[in-house]
Amino acid sequence: MAAKKSYPFEQSLEKLEQLVERMEEGDLSLEESLKTFEEGIKLTRQCQQALVKAEQKVKLLIEENGQISEEDFEDLDNPSLDT
Repeated sequence: MAAKKSYPFEQSLEKLEQLVERMEEGDLSLEESLKTFEEGIKLTRQCQQALVKAEQKVKLLIEENGQISEEDFEDLDNPSLDT
């Protein structure tokens, strides 16, 4: 099994766009299409997870007495998180 690749959000989104363009061309075999689709799903999930984390961070930025403070939160990748 290949090692899990982790991309920054922008790189994942760009790679996803490239995969979509490649699939839209219609030149892939069935096997290549399935592999490309699978990779696209993984990238989509990575992008969604990055967006959720960013949203959580924004929600934790609160304004108190005219000052913005940031509070820590548990990472979504932590399996001990009870949500």
